[in-house]
Amino acid sequence: MERKLIVITGGPGVGKTTLLAALKKEGLIVVPEEARRIIQEQIEVGTDALPWKNKERYAQLMFEASVETYKNVVKEFSLQPAFFDRGILDTICYMKMEKIPISVEMDSQAKSLTYAQQVFILPPWREIYKKDNERKQTWEEAVYTFEKMKQTYLEYGYDVIEVPTATVEYRCEFILNCIK
Repeated sequence: MERKLIVITGGPGVGKTTLLAALKKEGLIVVPEEARRIIQEQIEVGTDALPWKNKERYAQLMFEASVETYKNVVKEFSLQPAFFDRGILDTICYMKMEKIPISVEMDSQAKSLTYAQQVFILPPWREIYKKDNERKQTWEEAVYTFEKMKQTYLEYGYDVIEVPTATVEYRCEFILNCIK
């Protein structure tokens, strides 16, 4: 039986958080992304493990947290669908983009800790894109991230499905229809 661990990914500012909040409101299991939590924690404790300071340490924390979260979700919700706000490969993609070495162990984990074959990617959407305390990328960086994210998931053998830029209700319906 195929895993029901569904990744929703894309560049920054494309509506992932809003979409996942709507799925959660429908009573579905939603797994929040690790990046924002890690950034907020690192700012609070005053370390440099931030994407605009120590990118390598930040990536290591993201990878470790993503793996731990994955394993916890598999244990807790083995047969129920769970929607992930980004997956382990999002960290791999980030590392590739920042030219941070990916260890053999990390690559092996990324290949063995798999999600559902269909990965949903939200494309750049200028009308809703905005920066905030944790999202400092320019629009051009957001577009580049989308392209690299799509490429990374394809390289690891996933089917990448682009979610239309539309209302959150339509996006929810689109994804739910695809996974039936």
